[in-house]
Amino acid sequence: MEPSIFTRIIGGEIPAHKIYEDERVIAFLDIHPISTGHTLVVPKTQVAFVWDLSEDDYANLMATARKIAVHLREKLNVPYVGEQIIGYDVPHAHVHLVPFSTPSEFHFVPDPNAKPDHEALAAIADLLSF
Repeated sequence: MEPSIFTRIIGGEIPAHKIYEDERVIAFLDIHPISTGHTLVVPKTQVAFVWDLSEDDYANLMATARKIAVHLREKLNVPYVGEQIIGYDVPHAHVHLVPFSTPSEFHFVPDPNAKPDHEALAAIADLLSF
């Protein structure tokens, strides 16, 4: 399998606005966020789909996603953090965590062609970093 964009981020080839990292998982801000703090939680081992992860890797990914979601809720002072597993956009298992206060915020569709605001993302990453 060709290295995914996430594998290249994990390897340091592509910069990212990281908020969390351990030996098995990395979490960074989505550059086309649904909402402020929209985070991708990614296992460091490249597997195409979440459902193809080993039991242990899946449990670890979800436990880490929970830990980060609680952190996002507290730091951003929002009542909810939704979770999305989409699976078609990047061939590397990952979980989207989307902080929100209203259903319309959670269902917002960002423009994938918009230029990322790296200055704003860096400021949010500073706030959210563990």
